[in-house]
Amino acid sequence: MKRVQLVVLIMLLITGISCGGSDKTNEKLVVIKTEFGDIKVKLYDDTPKHRDNFVKLVSEGFYTDLMFHRVINKFMIQGGDPNSRTAAQGVQLGNGGPGYTIPAEILPAHFHKKGVLAAARLGGPKNPMKESSGSQFYIVQGVVFRPGQLDTLEITMNNRLKDQLLRESFEAAKPQLAEFQAKNDKPGFDLFVARIREKTDSIYATKPQFKLTPEQRQAYTTVGGYPSLDGEYTVFGEVVEGLEVIDKIAVVEVDGANRPKTDVRMKIELAK
Repeated sequence: MKRVQLVVLIMLLITGISCGGSDKTNEKLVVIKTEFGDIKVKLYDDTPKHRDNFVKLVSEGFYTDLMFHRVINKFMIQGGDPNSRTAAQGVQLGNGGPGYTIPAEILPAHFHKKGVLAAARLGGPKNPMKESSGSQFYIVQGVVFRPGQLDTLEITMNNRLKDQLLRESFEAAKPQLAEFQAKNDKPGFDLFVARIREKTDSIYATKPQFKLTPEQRQAYTTVGGYPSLDGEYTVFGEVVEGLEVIDKIAVVEVDGANRPKTDVRMKIELAK
């Protein structure tokens, strides 16, 4: 009887292990092939729109023979513009895509450490929802920071937010300010300006501040990256093999538009 019970127990354990092993995620791996070597990238499960779109384009061969058309040493390497496939030397690139954008999937857990894969996008007020390009991406190279530099960055980023809010407030108040100036009412003008600043301070106090987490600080002071982009672009994967290839591409000679003077082409495949 004891022997039978032992066999049953072993079978249950094996079954349990098998069931656990079959609980796979949708995590995907892709390989970006270049003349400088291969870059293997893991796509995150918690950015499914970007993951699925990237896998779709890779499966269709969309990226075959496209260029890394924008390369900035100590920052990032960018590619995915379909116009780069047949672009002559000197032609400025960066406006092409598949004809659609992807809703932002910006998550605090994914930040711009060295080696992450992120979606390029149109910046500025024309894209308030921070929607991503349908095909263009960049891989971060960045630099290693000292802790004091990160402290300064936090102050700079928060001051930038406050300045932006102040500019928007003054822009909205232009008609009222013009009235005070037309009446040559300097006391009234000064009082109105003070109220604008006070209101802006109140709005600023309700906004989330730029504050790096311990995980971000650890990454940026060891492997490096580009923290000022955090919260602005969707990060949807990271390099698991081939970080050195990024460094090789990042130092190629570029023109005034940061396009390599000698084309750096790619082919992206699903990892086998």
